[in-house]
Amino acid sequence: MVIRVVRLGSPRIEDEGTRIGTVRRPPRGVPKAEFASRNWYDVWFPNLAPSVETLKLGQEAVTPAQWSAFAKKYRAEMSKPEAQHALELLAALSRSSNFSVGCYCEDEEHCHRSVLRELLVEKGADLDGQQKGPGPN
Repeated sequence: MVIRVVRLGSPRIEDEGTRIGTVRRPPRGVPKAEFASRNWYDVWFPNLAPSVETLKLGQEAVTPAQWSAFAKKYRAEMSKPEAQHALELLAALSRSSNFSVGCYCEDEEHCHRSVLRELLVEKGADLDGQQKGPGPN
């Protein structure tokens, strides 16, 4: 059993399980009833998305220093008790269920999901083995 880290909206992988959207906002222009059938997500879980302010830092990051500042701020947000509980829950579930977490960004290396991947590994989650880099160089 594993967690897969995916790009929301991408085709599902066989046995992917429930797809969890760790994004701040739902996809634009898509009726809620079609989120799952269009491969966005089955469950929206913004608890693990960066705040709007932090998200903007990540989207604007073009240098390693800027990416590092984003990652540091996102990690600080994820160190709060509510986020820690959510990360621990997903890590525990990864040992008995297949599911995925994801975001809309095209490039995982320039997306909060690369940091989320690291956070889940740090909590002992079983991931799919597709390890990605920490951010842009």
